[in-house]
Amino acid sequence: MSRFLLLLACFSAVLPSLCAAPPAASPRTPNFLILLADDMGFSDAGCYGGEIATPNLDKLSQEGVRFTQAYNTARCWPTRGALLTGFYAQHIRRDTFPEDPTAAGTKGVRPSWAQLLPALLKQGGYATYHSGKWHIDGTPQEGGFDRSYTLLDQDRYFSPKNHALNGEKLPSAPPEYYATTAIADRAIEFLKEHAAQTPKKPFFTFVAFTAPHFPLHAPREDVARYKGRYDEGTDTLREARLQRLWDKGMLFNAELSEPTAPARSWAALSEAERAAFATRMEVHAAMIDRMDREIGRILAELRTAGTLENTVVLFLSDNGASAESLVRGDGNQPGAVPGSAQSYLCLEAQGANLANTPLRYSKTFVHEGGISTPLIVRWPVGIKGKGELREQPVHVVDIAPTLLRLAGVPWPKKAGEQPVPPADGVDITWVIRDNRPLASRPLWWAHEGNRAFRLGDWKWVALKGKPGELYYLRGDRAEARDLAAANPERLGEMEAQWSRMSARMREASLEPALTSQPPAAP
Repeated sequence: MSRFLLLLACFSAVLPSLCAAPPAASPRTPNFLILLADDMGFSDAGCYGGEIATPNLDKLSQEGVRFTQAYNTARCWPTRGALLTGFYAQHIRRDTFPEDPTAAGTKGVRPSWAQLLPALLKQGGYATYHSGKWHIDGTPQEGGFDRSYTLLDQDRYFSPKNHALNGEKLPSAPPEYYATTAIADRAIEFLKEHAAQTPKKPFFTFVAFTAPHFPLHAPREDVARYKGRYDEGTDTLREARLQRLWDKGMLFNAELSEPTAPARSWAALSEAERAAFATRMEVHAAMIDRMDREIGRILAELRTAGTLENTVVLFLSDNGASAESLVRGDGNQPGAVPGSAQSYLCLEAQGANLANTPLRYSKTFVHEGGISTPLIVRWPVGIKGKGELREQPVHVVDIAPTLLRLAGVPWPKKAGEQPVPPADGVDITWVIRDNRPLASRPLWWAHEGNRAFRLGDWKWVALKGKPGELYYLRGDRAEARDLAAANPERLGEMEAQWSRMSARMREASLEPALTSQPPAAP
């Protein structure tokens, strides 16, 4: 049997069909708009308990649905690869395996069968547009986008030196440029052109904001909106966020996790450390506030064009908030105004601990704080319940197969001469539409040596070089109570399942083709 089929058999054995019959056709082929934030915490948005003003995201959630257990891959480039292909990043050579950290990763090239979503949707007559961050192998044009504004300089919100329009390098940006606004401007430009030139075509628009990824850069007037907002301290703000989550009917199974070092309790910080935290959070909040307002402009353009009601809008983040601390780009000039082009600040652990409330750890880690994302889906003509929650565990690998189903585009059988394997993700159409149960299936993570495996409500997770931990997420979403010692058999079996899946995926990622073989037990 093909080694590739071993992996596919493992997936097929545990991924039963979501429903027996395909969903009923929508009145018209829907448009798609994906809004992706970068390094945004699980509870930053107002509709997820945050104190940051996000009226447009809040309205999206009121008119659509919010997921409480949606997952990404803990890092920007593997999430983008998984989101736009329906495959785990390691499966398509876009992230490394712990047992071989030199294989693939950021420089990995996808197999020829791992086509991007825009290329697949074009087969269904879609026009395709991209604006913002890329971080996928190849170019947007090679990936199937008709029009693209690509911001490749992620160290400068005010004066990027490396950005391109439809593959052609642009001059360095003028002083009035701000990345979040520019990304929205280009998306709106493409949508206006679409309405004027090809109004009968459905569209797929991928808006990949860089906010609130470091450096913490924001217009001075935006930062001023949050002056003093974070002076009351981490502990109080985290408790308030958790209470709001509970009030919204979300995360009743979570308590506040302990601060992840080097984050500490507010009382343990010096006055200088408190001031530094408050300043960073003011700029972080301003960046999200501005992103929300730019999202509002994009939605207003769709409303003007008369296409908003039949547009499936998804909002999510590529990973949890970042606890990183570093300086790149133009450096951090002494005495620079925080948030200005001359500064280079990161949110760091104290801020990430608040942004990811109430979950543990942060970006790059596969504990819940690193991999949990807000996920809002709005589609007025297709979703019955407005403002509802969806508690089924879903993953970014589910997005591509779901959008293809909604578009009426079958999952490809071949890419050129290469057979295409089934997606690692599943179609969650009926979860979005009707809140139907989702069959239990394994979810798998690996990044920078950190590993995790979820099956049902149980999760095995291990930090790089550390023993595995075991959590029952239905009663402990914040991973506060490690049950490994009391459940050694379950711990060992889940670790073994992770290893088997990892080995098969690694072997499969090396194979150029898929041969037809009967499925086998995992």
